[in-house]
Amino acid sequence: MRPRHPRTPALPRQWLMTDERLGDALPAIVAALPRGSGIVFRHYATPARERRALFAQLRRIARARGHVLLVAGPWLRGADGVHGRRVRGGGRIATRPVHSRRELIAAERAGVDAVFASPAFATRSHPGGDVLGPVGFGLLVRDHRVPVIALGGMNAARARRLAAFGIAGWAAIDAWTVSPGG
Repeated sequence: MRPRHPRTPALPRQWLMTDERLGDALPAIVAALPRGSGIVFRHYATPARERRALFAQLRRIARARGHVLLVAGPWLRGADGVHGRRVRGGGRIATRPVHSRRELIAAERAGVDAVFASPAFATRSHPGGDVLGPVGFGLLVRDHRVPVIALGGMNAARARRLAAFGIAGWAAIDAWTVSPGG
């Protein structure tokens, strides 16, 4: 699906959300993603110098594989766009996380290119946390006007379960550590 801004690349259908738990395996995971996947680089707890070096390493792999690379948190040169709660659309790809109808409406008004709606299913990232499930997910994203990427316990099979809600794609952490392609 195309973002709203003509200078930005098409939005991938499959996304990797990075975090520190992926450790030294992260470059290999990025290299194994299907060509043209998306990556949201989050590494919030990584010290700035190490964060920049890791991002540069992943950027090289992403460019070679045709991936779209977004950055959450402090801006890093070479990112294709940004991901975060206060992000507004314009120029580069801009995405936001959403967990409620109110957040989804605010994201639409901000002109973002896509939202990551979660948690669709139970996830190791938030053990014991509330989950939407298919019905709750459908209620959250009903009548959406912005592309929705499903997040939270996602894999390819679960993305097929949510396809009826018009999702533009899915994102995960753990699905990519087991078997790229989900």
